Amino acid sequence: MPTPVLFPPYRAEHLGSLKRPAQLLQKRAAFEKGGCTNEDLKPIEDKAINAIVDMQREVGMKAITDVPLHMLMDYVPDVAAFKKLNFHGGDSYVCENKLKRTKPFYIDQFQALKASTKPEEHKSLKLTMCAPEWYHLRHGEYAYPKDVYKNDDEYFEDVALAYRQELAELYSIGCRNIQIDDPLLAYFCATSMIQGMEEERDIDHEALLDTYIRAYNKCLEGRPKDMVAGLHLCRGNFKDGVHFSEGGYDRIAIKLFNEINVDCYYLEYDTERAGTFEPLKFLPKHKTVVLGLVSSKVPKLEDPVELKARVEQAARIIADGDPKRTYEDALNQICISPQCGFASHAEGNLVTEDDVRKKLSLVVHTAKAIWPDA
Repeated sequence: MPTPVLFPPYRAEHLGSLKRPAQLLQKRAAFEKGGCTNEDLKPIEDKAINAIVDMQREVGMKAITDVPLHMLMDYVPDVAAFKKLNFHGGDSYVCENKLKRTKPFYIDQFQALKASTKPEEHKSLKLTMCAPEWYHLRHGEYAYPKDVYKNDDEYFEDVALAYRQELAELYSIGCRNIQIDDPLLAYFCATSMIQGMEEERDIDHEALLDTYIRAYNKCLEGRPKDMVAGLHLCRGNFKDGVHFSEGGYDRIAIKLFNEINVDCYYLEYDTERAGTFEPLKFLPKHKTVVLGLVSSKVPKLEDPVELKARVEQAARIIADGDPKRTYEDALNQICISPQCGFASHAEGNLVTEDDVRKKLSLVVHTAKAIWPDA
């Protein structure tokens, strides 16, 4: 079974942020090490905020905002972790008016990737995209004004239209393989988030998951048959590989594999936090699963014999699933990969470039050992 080709680790879903002044970065680093107090830090932060507001006003920006903490939902695992860490390094966005695509999202990134690769490699290029519900889950009831959208489905209609327009333009310039990176769906496997939704906000988590599934299918509606769509689920990778949630795919497996109209799933499986292979028994015959068996967070190199054994274990579970199939057919529905990107956060993980090279080589060599004709 051909393993998806990744040229090079190109994190197109990274939105970036406005550059922090050096003085602020230095003071924040000192604060994190206990070298100054919050009272020392706050004036520097305020000065930086005022400066960036002035700059945005000067260049003609009409909407200038800062997202208050009450508009970030504590039940979302990474939000809770960032608040606990007093982390201020990320951007967030809320909707204020009707959404529409006014310019491309990823066209420049795909063109740059094409420019750095050979023409014969272009058919194998894969572009990663952010999840359509990214800000909606984080902001809950504050995701959009109720006088702009009357409900979530109406909100996601416009989000989906923007995605479809982007996919159509990407297809027109040769993109045939997209991957949507979505740790948020994996958070629905976490008991902590489910309890927080129910106990703190009285949210029906099953209904919300169904809303997101409808949103995905709207985003991917009408895409060309030769444009492969994949969905990557993990449980978050922060500085030094810190994760945000735990829990196997059991809670969402049936809906994940059977109701979301994607072709393949890139699943975290390098640690026990992701659970067992048992949920794979619900994988339909026409879809592929990419097992993230190689850690992108630690330098230790995995045992190729153990990797092969785990792939074989997964194939046996899929073969005995619903519907049943032969072991050979099940094996040919599987690929292997690293668990996530090697630099899924700016600070990166505890791996060197040499570690990355060794791990990617291990993935290729293991795949060739399992699927020699690929």
